[in-house]
Amino acid sequence: MIKAKPKISVIINFHNMQREAARSLYSLTAQYQRDINPDAYEVIAIDNGSTSRLDERWVQSLGDNFRYIYFDAQFPSPCTALNYGAKQANANKVMLCIDGARILSPGILNFTLSAFRLNENPFIYTLGMHLGDKLQNYSIKEAYNQQAEDELLSTVDWKNNGYELFKISTLAASSKGGYFSPIAESNCFSMNKDDFLSIGGFDENFISAGGGLVNLDIFNKVHENSLFLPILLLGEATFHQFHGGVATNVPMKQHPLAEMKKEYTRIKGKAFRSFFRTPYYHGYFSKEYHEKLF
Repeated sequence: MIKAKPKISVIINFHNMQREAARSLYSLTAQYQRDINPDAYEVIAIDNGSTSRLDERWVQSLGDNFRYIYFDAQFPSPCTALNYGAKQANANKVMLCIDGARILSPGILNFTLSAFRLNENPFIYTLGMHLGDKLQNYSIKEAYNQQAEDELLSTVDWKNNGYELFKISTLAASSKGGYFSPIAESNCFSMNKDDFLSIGGFDENFISAGGGLVNLDIFNKVHENSLFLPILLLGEATFHQFHGGVATNVPMKQHPLAEMKKEYTRIKGKAFRSFFRTPYYHGYFSKEYHEKLF
């Protein structure tokens, strides 16, 4: 029997994230994601130059729709690996997750696929959250680490209801205004595969660790192009796990933003400036999100 072509391919990037990948990939299983058949999507886990690689057999054990690719990266940036993963996608629609340390909320796949029916050229995205009661750039100074985070995650039944994660998280800096304010980037966005490749994917000139400002760059590139309709998924998010990230897990005084901006200027020939268009909103707020707010 010939297996049906998936409707969407999820490409998620990892670099030395065995602990974090266990949760992030679980959040992409049919057991966790709601109202979606595993035949409707595939997950491509990219192990980008890791010295501590993910176990390929473990990745594949998560479902017949899971694939593992080890990418021998020339630079610490995820750009080339993600672009490669998108080209390997079997679906005509792709979801890109530049930071594999993020747990996804359980309605992302279902609502993303329904959002694709709203426009021929959508750019569907979510906002970002940090696990913990404040940005991890601040909580790191209060002894927040992987062990503290493990204990925090044990306080909610997130594996059976991922919306519980809203109760133990806070808005990321790039999403600090929430759903109805300008957002600078998304760590989980979806597009037509052809659209993603036609704009050049992630700019591979960004070679610094984590890709520097490349995620904000592609967000700008789409928002500046009237061909695309930005669609923000209400009530969905990605939740960042502590993993020693170059920008997310350092004190603010050590944040590499200045160097990131220099790299951006060197590549683009101009200073970075965030560009935002008010999106079309799709989805709904869970009761767990309301409990977090009120």
